[in-house]
Amino acid sequence: MLFVVSGPSGCGKSTLIARVMRDLGDVRFSVSHTTRRKRAIEVDGRDYYFVSKNEFDAMIQEGRFLEWAIVHGRHYGTSRVEVDEKDAAGDVLLDIDVQGARQVRASGRPASFIFIMPPVFEELRRRLLKRRTEDRASLSKRLADARGEIGAYPEFDFVVINEDLETAAAELKSVIFASRCRPGSSKERIEGILRSFSRERGRR
Repeated sequence: MLFVVSGPSGCGKSTLIARVMRDLGDVRFSVSHTTRRKRAIEVDGRDYYFVSKNEFDAMIQEGRFLEWAIVHGRHYGTSRVEVDEKDAAGDVLLDIDVQGARQVRASGRPASFIFIMPPVFEELRRRLLKRRTEDRASLSKRLADARGEIGAYPEFDFVVINEDLETAAAELKSVIFASRCRPGSSKERIEGILRSFSRERGRR
């Protein structure tokens, strides 16, 4: 099953996803493509696929993205192949922005949509400052974008308020467990159970 995790920059999506993947062990992460510069702590192919603007444009033209958007002045996108391959093997987590989440929903692809919300605006600012990855202009842009993105939460199936990491991680895992119990997520197994009832009725 596909889990689309979204929220403002600095709300803690990446940290939460890493914690959940560590705890569950059976959830895969969909690595996005981006044209932004790689940070010192990041690894190509693990955190993002870092590509040139020309490469990204070619992927758009070829229809290779499930979703893509310009965020904070840079291009980000989710490869269809990346999602299809990992989705075939089990549950997949996408860490994407609000624009991308809307595109995935519009595509009609079955997914659970989860919005990660900071406890207050000042905490979001503090987390972005603590990262020390943004200059003044970039920080202002991210905070301005956050003011617009925060109002999108009603579009999502679930909201997790990330005030305490342990609590938020437990809530995100609960969403995953609950979504696995939806009839559509267990369709093949349910059909097998129904067939067993039909066979038993035929013996009488």
